[in-house]
Amino acid sequence: MQYTLQQLDALAKTFSEKVLPLSHNVILFQGAMGVGKTTFIKALCRHLGVTERVNSPTFSLVNEYQGEERKIFHFDLYRIEQEQEALDFGIEEYWQENNWCFIEWAERIPSLLPDQYTEVLFTFIDENTREITIIQHN
Repeated sequence: MQYTLQQLDALAKTFSEKVLPLSHNVILFQGAMGVGKTTFIKALCRHLGVTERVNSPTFSLVNEYQGEERKIFHFDLYRIEQEQEALDFGIEEYWQENNWCFIEWAERIPSLLPDQYTEVLFTFIDENTREITIIQHN
């Protein structure tokens, strides 16, 4: 599905209402740097009831937010160099509970991913247009 940057908020609302109820709690947000993964996650968190400011966890690796129905953990693994670093902060424990785990740069921890997750792929179409593809991994 293609969308413009002006449609991003509406897309995040639709995603929260129609896709998340059918998704696994671990969701990977994949795509090139600058494609809009973090911006989409910020909009998604607003639609899930987060009232505090949502920031990229580039340096902290994970930020925690309270949504209306459950907690949201937003991971940015860009700075991870070895999977052991993710194990050291207990990444696998996060998806054992019924919380949302939104992960950017999950390709840095391929062997640590759970068996079931949802993948959201973002692709540049042009300066103002992106494409989003959703894949369920069971």
